[in-house]
Amino acid sequence: MTETQFTPRVFSGIQPSGNLHLGNYLGALKRFVDMQQPDMETIYCMVDLHAITVWQDPKELAHSTRELCAGFIAAGLDPDKSILFNQSQVPEHAQLAWIFNCVARMGWMQRMTQWKDKAGKNQQNASLGLFAYPSLMAADILTYHATHVPVGDDQKQHLELTRDIAIKFNHDYGVDFFPITEPVIEGAATRVMSLRDGSKKMSKSDPSDMSRINMTDDADTIAKKIRKAKTDPDALPSEIDGLEDRPEARNLVNIYAALSDQTVDQVLAAVGGKQFGEFKPMLAELAVEKLAPISSEMARLMGEEAEIDRILGKGAEKARAIAAPILQQTYEIVGMVSSKQG
Repeated sequence: MTETQFTPRVFSGIQPSGNLHLGNYLGALKRFVDMQQPDMETIYCMVDLHAITVWQDPKELAHSTRELCAGFIAAGLDPDKSILFNQSQVPEHAQLAWIFNCVARMGWMQRMTQWKDKAGKNQQNASLGLFAYPSLMAADILTYHATHVPVGDDQKQHLELTRDIAIKFNHDYGVDFFPITEPVIEGAATRVMSLRDGSKKMSKSDPSDMSRINMTDDADTIAKKIRKAKTDPDALPSEIDGLEDRPEARNLVNIYAALSDQTVDQVLAAVGGKQFGEFKPMLAELAVEKLAPISSEMARLMGEEAEIDRILGKGAEKARAIAAPILQQTYEIVGMVSSKQG
């Protein structure tokens, strides 16, 4: 069996579940933009099929999908350079997911940490979609033969499952058809923590709005939230070891590093010895400079919903041009009969 050469291609998606925040931007959107290079095909998706693994209000889901698209574009994704679409407009995702449901094993799914966390002790009342969605995630990636996926630490296990599915499919059918996708985990703030508790991940579900910076926040709100972020009484260290057991300090330094495209070491070399009373205004100024224009552009785009829908529709056409032949080849490998025309 000869080894297949796969086109370098990035795929990633975000659930349109509302309240896009700084963690989504630094952990995903900013990295998506950075990967938008001439030598790499980039495909980015609003995974609305994943969103309904728990019930969603239909109007809110539609709004959140368009808002997420506005966030992608405002953050710097160019629909002419990247393929940008919502998942439900490309049926090949769901079709390939069924094939993968028949490849993946129950034991694999039951080991998924997010399944255990989200279903908890109420597993019998959780949706089948919530249990099986890692198989759909594998289909999201592999229906484009994606070679690289930028992921946060919390999604690494699902990408490992994608690799397992690809390996088992290739082995079961004696082919070298699906690539063994590589995770891309990098950056100073791939995991952004709460502004109120540095031990917890920044989340839209936190009851305190002060715990996060929303991508829809205006400049004054961004600055206020950083000024009121929880800190400790000690000065900032000059070396990274000094952040040990200081989760809030580590989080704010990580955010500064990510927004300024520096390493943590570089930031600490410049701010070591400063108190938070001096560092927070620096971080607030930087955050407003980087984030306020995104918030303003998102608001402008949300006033032009028809344009957002046009971009999503055009992106879906481009996505299907790649996905449909791959799905058809998959069907042929599996043995599905297709009555082709002409």
